[in-house]
Amino acid sequence: MSDGSSFYITTPIFYVNDVPHIGHAYTEVAADVLARWHRQAGDDTWLLTGTDEHGQKILRTATANGTTPKEWADRLVTNEWLPLLKTIDIANDDFIRTTDERHETNVQKFLQKLYDDGYIYAGEYEALYCVGCEEFKPQSEIVDGTGEYEGQKVCAIHSKPLELLQEKNYFFRMSDFADRLLALYEERPEFVQPESARNEVVSFVRQGLSDLSISRSSFDWGIKVPWDESHVVYVWFDALLNYVTAVGYGQDEETFERRWPATHLVGKDILRFHAVIWPAMLMAAGLEVPHRVFGHGWLLVGGEKMSKSKLTGIAPTQITDTFGSDAFRYYFMRAINFGQDGSFSWEDLSARYQAELANGFGNLASRVIAMVTRYFEGIVPPAGAYQEADLQVQRVVAAATADADAAIGRFAIHDALTAVWTIVDELNGYITLQEPWVLAKDDAQRERLGTVLYTAAEGLRALAVLLSPVIPQATAKLWTALGASGELGALADQRLRSAGDWGQLPAGTEVNGLEALFPRIDADAVPGA
Repeated sequence: MSDGSSFYITTPIFYVNDVPHIGHAYTEVAADVLARWHRQAGDDTWLLTGTDEHGQKILRTATANGTTPKEWADRLVTNEWLPLLKTIDIANDDFIRTTDERHETNVQKFLQKLYDDGYIYAGEYEALYCVGCEEFKPQSEIVDGTGEYEGQKVCAIHSKPLELLQEKNYFFRMSDFADRLLALYEERPEFVQPESARNEVVSFVRQGLSDLSISRSSFDWGIKVPWDESHVVYVWFDALLNYVTAVGYGQDEETFERRWPATHLVGKDILRFHAVIWPAMLMAAGLEVPHRVFGHGWLLVGGEKMSKSKLTGIAPTQITDTFGSDAFRYYFMRAINFGQDGSFSWEDLSARYQAELANGFGNLASRVIAMVTRYFEGIVPPAGAYQEADLQVQRVVAAATADADAAIGRFAIHDALTAVWTIVDELNGYITLQEPWVLAKDDAQRERLGTVLYTAAEGLRALAVLLSPVIPQATAKLWTALGASGELGALADQRLRSAGDWGQLPAGTEVNGLEALFPRIDADAVPGA
């Protein structure tokens, strides 16, 4: 088991049946922000993302596009999913594909162990199956169809007809673990979060668990069941195992001990797989359950969940091509209470870009660098005696650092940004009240001018460190403009949790020119305008 300094965080691995939309990117950015924060704080951090490439849905999609499942997956991963990570600046440590040999081999090892230990048996199964969810649907998620599907049973999530499947499958004795799962939720209430997600999971398990069908024999696109190659492993059973196969399960025990257990970040629609099925699988194998499963809300467009099939999907590049990756990352982390559903609108994005990024933060940075350049020939002046206004800035910076770190610890990324933004607001108000442009006209106020501009520049240094996990490009430019030493984000140079310690920007540092961090965007350039 990893020690307390390990922070191994995962995104879900995404189906390659289609191109990514901003709902996928939202999850990626949230995981990346958390990983960057912990990495810069000195924790032994590892961020995993990847793609899920097996299952009936991908087989059908590939066939419909006149290609093989592997060729389809290769094309989508190369042309869409890997480029997404660059588009939104994801600093992942690994990218796993379920078609990787390291994954397929060790899925079979895991499955064989459960079979040898008596947790898997053969049986007949008949139930309604949703290809979109790749799941036999519980009664609570089966509804009567309307319109063209009237008279049929449809999936409550996808609104598409369900298929009645009858097969001889292999089953995992998941029902054996209901009591252990309920004990886990009781003893470790933080295991499933937020609280609404935990309540949903507890309620589901209390209703009783059925054994889980974990193989399919009606198609062959998947990992072969090791003792019966006429069956392939159920896609969810296969996919969930990526979290351990990526960090050495079955082949590199030292790495596995260092990294595992993980923290899983998932959309709430796949919460049950991660908070019920997955820990039961791990219990059966004698492995540690995850540290935490956090189910975030949905992105809504026009009141509906982001969906390609419902034509509400928005490509990330539709936003980044106009606003840039930093604004994309900032907007979704700031505008939505992480853990709850949130609505996207072009109007809100444009308003926040202008008010918070361009005018609030970007203009602050430009003004301070320009005044140091103009009044002190580009050299950060020493501070003289601090007055109450200066000390208040220092208190705000220290409090914001502590509050933001605490918020990150509970996955409240929006609260962390709210805390950090108190520094932006404080510095803007401070400069307005101190009027350095007036002080500069009086030689007798030279020392006071130096104190004000040192305070502003040092506040910017703290902002650069605290905001770098969210807006890495803008903060890197600011870091260079401040003339700060070392690489922003490098542990040897700037530990995040000590960002609020005052006085880290040495007087005498030479600043550099700074172009607008968030340039003005014409209204007619906004796609949704």
